[in-house]
Amino acid sequence: MTSRILIIEDDEAIRDVVRYTLENNGFENVLVSADGAEGLALATRERPALILLDLMLPKIDGLEVCRRLKRNEATREIPIVMLTAKSEESDIVLGLELGAVDYITKPFSAKVLVARIRAHLRQVFEQENAVEIRRAGLVLNTEEHSARIDGKPLDLTFTEFGILQLLASRPGRVYTRDQIVSRVKGDDYPVTDRAIDVQMVNLRRKLGEWATHIETVRGVGYRMKSES
Repeated sequence: MTSRILIIEDDEAIRDVVRYTLENNGFENVLVSADGAEGLALATRERPALILLDLMLPKIDGLEVCRRLKRNEATREIPIVMLTAKSEESDIVLGLELGAVDYITKPFSAKVLVARIRAHLRQVFEQENAVEIRRAGLVLNTEEHSARIDGKPLDLTFTEFGILQLLASRPGRVYTRDQIVSRVKGDDYPVTDRAIDVQMVNLRRKLGEWATHIETVRGVGYRMKSES
């Protein structure tokens, strides 16, 4: 696999294990950094396909690295997966709000790590190239702005379609309410982020049994179940 991965992790043992794991699973272009400042510079210069970012870093902490990368036009689209021993909801939510696509708490399974990376890279490719999004019987056509489940049309509002498209474009990724509010726009859009819960209730009702594919992540937001 030719996708370049950048690991920003100050713990040498963890850094070496992650690099070894990736290289032994076909990732030939693995970059590493031991601190936030160097990692930020590497990400800006090398433009990796994905970044594995520890939160507790010297010089510049991981959340600030994430914030700066997402503010930079050249790096804002790079998927960032947080690697952290901190499991508090506030840290997870903040990282996701800043633009990280996923988080993995230490210690983690090497198989899970590789699977998550491959899934995010695949989702980026699909999102960049697809007019239709297909997920377990659901078909979304972004040009026609239409949705079907097993061939049956769904009568969705502009906002409901936008929420479903957002979740379906990245299965497994958790989106906070604020992220959903900021990314989905329309005339019927709610005023507050908490009103997104009302939108989700209505969307799930229209999806029927298929709604089980959408999960509520307590204290964080919503995601579509990963197909893997």
